[in-house]
Amino acid sequence: MRKEFLEAGKVVGTHGVRGELRVEPWCDSAEFLTQFKTLYWEKGSVPVKVLGARVHKSLVLLRLEGVGSATQGDMLRGKILYLARKDAKLPEGRYFIQDLIGMQIQDAASGQVYGQLQEVFQTGANDVYRIVGENGREYLFPAVGDMIAETNLEEGVIRVRPIPGIFEDEV
Repeated sequence: MRKEFLEAGKVVGTHGVRGELRVEPWCDSAEFLTQFKTLYWEKGSVPVKVLGARVHKSLVLLRLEGVGSATQGDMLRGKILYLARKDAKLPEGRYFIQDLIGMQIQDAASGQVYGQLQEVFQTGANDVYRIVGENGREYLFPAVGDMIAETNLEEGVIRVRPIPGIFEDEV
């Protein structure tokens, strides 16, 4: 089941004396996080209005309702902010990493199951999937368009077209 609220980022400190928060974004980009007018604390149970958001280096600087001083901001250090799935607009063919974790990886041609997606590494050029097979063996799979045939969130399956050698065990 897909979560209604997704982890958006973590408060890592303050910026200035007026309570602006430095947030490490846990999404594709800092710019993505600046689009939200409401974020949430406590896994979605406590909404907070975003008064301002801007990108600063790799972080997002947020002004949140109720946070007006550096002291108030410091008390939030280490807390996780969440976004509502319904507020996020993703382009066609893009998925939340949190939705992909745990999906079964299957060969598009043969139907062979290679394992389960455990982690996604964002390398810059393309994502890399860490897949763990039933035997416990780990595989790294480049998530590029030519090698991903289908991502079906409803079925919980990613169908792939691997190049030779990726899933072949050494003899």
